[in-house]
Amino acid sequence: MFEAVEELVGEHADLEKKLADPSVHADQANARKLNKRYAELTPIIATYRSWKQSGDDIETARELAADDPDFAAEVKDLEKQREELTEKLRFLLIPRDPNDDKDVILEIKAGAGGDESALFAGDLLRMYLRYAERVGWKTEIIDSTESELGGYKDVQVAVKARGQIEPGQGVWARLKYEGGVHRVQRVPATESQGRIHTSAAGVLVTPEAEEVDIEINPNDLRIDVYRSSGPGGQSVNTTDSAVRITHLPTGVVASCQNEKSQLQNKQQAMRILRSRLLAAAQEEAEREAADARRSQVRTVDRSEKIRTYNFPENRLSDHRVGFKAYNLDQVLDGDLVAVIQACVDADSAAKLAAA
Repeated sequence: MFEAVEELVGEHADLEKKLADPSVHADQANARKLNKRYAELTPIIATYRSWKQSGDDIETARELAADDPDFAAEVKDLEKQREELTEKLRFLLIPRDPNDDKDVILEIKAGAGGDESALFAGDLLRMYLRYAERVGWKTEIIDSTESELGGYKDVQVAVKARGQIEPGQGVWARLKYEGGVHRVQRVPATESQGRIHTSAAGVLVTPEAEEVDIEINPNDLRIDVYRSSGPGGQSVNTTDSAVRITHLPTGVVASCQNEKSQLQNKQQAMRILRSRLLAAAQEEAEREAADARRSQVRTVDRSEKIRTYNFPENRLSDHRVGFKAYNLDQVLDGDLVAVIQACVDADSAAKLAAA
């Protein structure tokens, strides 16, 4: 059934030999790449070996049961164990997203709903910051435009993991399902009649690209500087420190005005630009692989409403996977574990069925 795994067994053994060679670690980038692949294969190989051993154990138990009926019960237990190992191995062999261990840049933009939408964007920002704090990630607000009532018209946040990342627990692996339109239903702070309003905010999640991921020709960039705008602060409205970078071949634009110096704003804008270009390239690849894309939970189409936050009922609904929870107050305080896990499970189930 799993004949193809034998190739992975050979690859795993070869990686083990290479990693035992001290000279390999002279090239740190290559060593990290080999270690990453070795870590990916190890649980697959361990499960495969257990699966093969269970087959041998069943044959032995059947032979013994022919002479002693007491071993018949052991055969049933071993067969059940083998079924469980078969499903586990099938799950481990599901193709993994190569970006799963990457950090991300998360962008939140106010949508329809005016001031209320900006306030909701602020609520979403707090939710993600609190979730990151709960799981031990580091966050950094790269750029933001605040609204008059204290919310955000738009905000970009870098979210980074700390230390060793377990398979499937990277920042992109968990937050990639958050991209889309988030709808809120509640009585706005600006509403004097007590009526429930509906507004929305958009969330865009992109894996943060390193320079090796995306090659950008400096001649393809138009860099504009302009005067920062905002609620105040040293250098805001006083110097041309804000930076807008346009990638001419694609028309992708990134800007930053939060930092004090033009150089710092340029560096931050380049981070955003690289990630947007990487996301665009990957979306193009996904469009070309339409069959594979249909087997996954929708995460790319930013115009699709993915979730509703209903305050009167304290209810959260994820429309892609049918998940509902009546602890909206806790979710907005960062308790996103069950919500995200529902998306992960649905994605895995779809891929498993396709496989």
